[in-house]
Amino acid sequence: MSVKIRLQRHGKKGKPFYHIVVADARASRDGKFIEKIGTYNPITNPAVIELNVDAAVKWLGNGAQPTDTARAILSYKGVLYKRHLQGGVAKGAFDQATADSKFAAWLEAKEQQVLGKKDGLAKSKQDAKKAALEAEVKVNQDRLDAAQKLVDDAKAEADAKIAEAKAAEEAANAPVVEEAAPEAVAETTEEPTAEAEGTEETQA
Repeated sequence: MSVKIRLQRHGKKGKPFYHIVVADARASRDGKFIEKIGTYNPITNPAVIELNVDAAVKWLGNGAQPTDTARAILSYKGVLYKRHLQGGVAKGAFDQATADSKFAAWLEAKEQQVLGKKDGLAKSKQDAKKAALEAEVKVNQDRLDAAQKLVDDAKAEADAKIAEAKAAEEAANAPVVEEAAPEAVAETTEEPTAEAEGTEETQA
């Protein structure tokens, strides 16, 4: 009988949740299975994977073939690495204690990597929230500045109208000053000179 390690889909539409199962290759995807060895929730970031590592190693040793997605999950959780270490123990390359210490060190490094990713995601979320808050504050300040500018412009326009009306009123109430008439210029009649009189007599 061919046995596979694969995912069995559960959850609502648009919110998948998977069981990691060992099942007969001839069975339908969501049909009967031999053993459930873990769960996989891809909705969260990072994804939450719960896996019985020892059971997965046992089934791999018994010849179970994981699907591509299941193999990626097993690798992520260290199942393939632990199986490799168990192979080293079986060949006598090192003892079981050494294999366990190496796997524990790998798990610790993996946990630090996951924590680093979580911290990075949390920091990114905080930075995005801070940037959104700053943008909102800027928008609100721009609105306040625009409203204040409208108020200032309206006040300046009202002051200008008041000043114009006041100037017009002062001009209307100002006393009228009459201009003095220019003095009449007396016309002078020139008397003929003696030479002119002599000329007139000669001509007569």
